[in-house]
Amino acid sequence: MPDKAHTRTAMEDHSSACESPLLATPDNDLAEDGSTDLKGKPVRKSLTGGWTASLLIIGIEIAERLAYYGIASNLVTYLTNIMHQTTVTAVKNVNVWAGTASMLPLFGAFVADSYLGRYRTILISSIVYLLGLSLLTLSASLSSFRPPPCDITSYTCLKASGSQVGFFFFSLYLVALGQGGHKPCLQAFGADQFDERDPEERKYRSSFFNWWYFGMCSGLVVSISVLMYIQENVGWGLGFGIPTMAMAIALTVFLCGTRLYRHKLPGASPLTRIAQVFVATILKWNVPVPSQGEKNIYVIQEEQLLKGEKSRELLPKNQLRFLDKATVAVDLDYKHKDINWRLCTVTQVEEAKLVLRLLPIWVACLMYGVVFAQSPTFFTKQGSTMDRKIGENFEIPAASLQSFISLSILVLVPVYDRIFVPVARSITKNERGITLLQRIGIGIFISILSMTVAALTEMKRLQVAKDYGFEDMPHATIPLSIFWLLPQYILFGISDVFTMIGLQEYFYDQMPDTMRSVGIALYLSVFGIGSFLSSFFISIIEELSSGGKEQSWFADNLNRAHLDYFYWFLAALSALFLCIYVTFASCFIYKKVETDIFHDEETT
Repeated sequence: MPDKAHTRTAMEDHSSACESPLLATPDNDLAEDGSTDLKGKPVRKSLTGGWTASLLIIGIEIAERLAYYGIASNLVTYLTNIMHQTTVTAVKNVNVWAGTASMLPLFGAFVADSYLGRYRTILISSIVYLLGLSLLTLSASLSSFRPPPCDITSYTCLKASGSQVGFFFFSLYLVALGQGGHKPCLQAFGADQFDERDPEERKYRSSFFNWWYFGMCSGLVVSISVLMYIQENVGWGLGFGIPTMAMAIALTVFLCGTRLYRHKLPGASPLTRIAQVFVATILKWNVPVPSQGEKNIYVIQEEQLLKGEKSRELLPKNQLRFLDKATVAVDLDYKHKDINWRLCTVTQVEEAKLVLRLLPIWVACLMYGVVFAQSPTFFTKQGSTMDRKIGENFEIPAASLQSFISLSILVLVPVYDRIFVPVARSITKNERGITLLQRIGIGIFISILSMTVAALTEMKRLQVAKDYGFEDMPHATIPLSIFWLLPQYILFGISDVFTMIGLQEYFYDQMPDTMRSVGIALYLSVFGIGSFLSSFFISIIEELSSGGKEQSWFADNLNRAHLDYFYWFLAALSALFLCIYVTFASCFIYKKVETDIFHDEETT
């Protein structure tokens, strides 16, 4: 392995050569991680980044989440009550849209990391986002864009016309497209405001992910508790108009903070770098795997450091060693014009290994994404059949109970960050308290408890409907308080504190430096694929359960449906996937870079 003193000297020489004399300061105030301003010039830590910039970005996220969940949280109600779709059709449409919205970040992250950079991608996607919200507000405000109300005397409803459906879903998917560029880049951009080479800022970055989710949930509480009431009791036009205004405010604030931000300029396509490793490995399939002590495996790495490659040096791991063949130089390599597809740096190979090591964890978390898809869909429809009155005249919207997920998070995040982490850190000597994978696993287990409680509560609801003779009265209100649903929502919130935040930090921290927007997008895709899988399960179960004499599990008359069976099914599958997750997590080796030599290595 190269001498570490020599490696650090080479990097310091390169850093000194790049510094502008006007910006150089005796107290070494320049960001050490290569951060720049928009023009590519080095930036001072005292004037940019840190908590000042990151808190501003968290504020933007609060407004954006208010906008997104102002649409998503009650979308199933809009599709069934206003667009007159059946329950199962509406739920599947919500799942497909939510899945698409969570998959598009992969494209947005690729564009940001390869071409535009995070700042410009956020700016462009925010404009698209705002356009989609504006058209959605127009669709909900003008009667010509939606079908007439149902005839309450005969319970007959005219379906929306093709043009009405087309305009609404065009607007809705425009929102998804805007979110696809905004969501992965904004969070990665916020984490970029902390210098990983500064020990103090490195510690703050871990707290950033906790407070990021805390801020996001603040937006959710307002969105769900206030907007749901406005949409169902004042009007959908205003209910969609407020999210539009929130997004306009977010865009304005984002532009106002431009001078405070630290930027990581885009380089060559990170996916191309990964692809080059696999191509070079295939071309050298017959080349022996080099031992870690061989000189030639590090030659390219030393040249990379001297040239100032943007990625930090990744220390070789004794896993997936067959990819190390891509680092071995043979005579044939130098006869080709594009040597990058035949000979790769050690850091480049280790980046490819990182991506491969993340994939099993990603797969094992997919059922968590399926469970996550239930709260804005079937949980909401459950609540709509129950007694929602508070006092004599006030009736809470069924979707507003989702606010208790966010309230649980708002209570627990400060406890986790300020009490749990310091106590656990003193015991485990881990700077995060517990490892990222341990945190994620705890949350998955709690999500299984949530689905179990949901199944038991639904069994109780169905029994009450049967006892009172409401089985054939789909529009009757069952004399069972909606607050029976609170435990499953609160358990969802506790689960999110562990798994959701853990996934965010895990996919940001363990991805290669040049692919961090892609890392956030990969985390979001867990919920995208989860939504698609939820829709797939619903379609299959709907087909199988409607073939006999009994009602389908997802019948429009929920008093004859069996959502409890579906919840038990999800709980059992989640338990199976948790076992798979524990197996993969026990074998995972965390990323270790050159700057980590002075820190304790993280263990599973």
